[in-house]
Amino acid sequence: MTTILLVEDDSVLLETLSYNFERAGFQVTTAADGLTGLEMVRQVRPDLIILDVMLPGIDGFSVCRAVAKETAIPIVLLTALHDEAHRIAGLELGAIDYVVKPFSMGELLARVRAILRWNERQRQAPTSNVLSIGPVQLDRNSRRVWYQDREVELSQKEFDLLACLMHNAGVALSRDLLLERVWGNDFLGSNRTIDVHVRWLREKLEPDPANPVLIRTVRGIGYCFQDPSFDPLGRPSRQEHEQTS
Repeated sequence: MTTILLVEDDSVLLETLSYNFERAGFQVTTAADGLTGLEMVRQVRPDLIILDVMLPGIDGFSVCRAVAKETAIPIVLLTALHDEAHRIAGLELGAIDYVVKPFSMGELLARVRAILRWNERQRQAPTSNVLSIGPVQLDRNSRRVWYQDREVELSQKEFDLLACLMHNAGVALSRDLLLERVWGNDFLGSNRTIDVHVRWLREKLEPDPANPVLIRTVRGIGYCFQDPSFDPLGRPSRQEHEQTS
């Protein structure tokens, strides 16, 4: 049975969420503060975490940061903060989505189910080929990435986004298309998620993230992965081969 960890200090809301998720067929574990939430993550290893931002002790952002460093468990933030900067901060710390209070239980359940379906598809998808473009090599079988001779650690979503961009190297892909291909049709989050993850990739792969040469912004469209030694006549220097497991 799929386990959901709810971390929320409002006892009424926590009880309501717990009741509805159990009724929807999930196993539910709860915590009323950030420190207890972190302990439950390590003990229970839930399939998904629903995390309030404003918590006693340590706030949800700090919990999110700690969880993202230790695991790939998807996190949905609950926030009463309507400021876009706060929502983006949550995504940058490792959350996969956020829901602004007040929210409908139906919407939250739909988002959770969509994220869990996407995670299951990612686990089942065959990954066998290696992409080598410019200084970057990506192995979809082992889910490892190297920049020149240095291995680069990426989160699950960063890896999948980079794989999509590299597989379509030289082609400008829209944010909506990237969101569909990487997060799936059922994902209900904003395509702003793409911008956040591209920023992370640039920080890890670009010599100068402020002046990217690998992941280019295509104004009015989205992003394009480009070999920095791209031929001026329009012929990309690209090598791609398959490896079987």
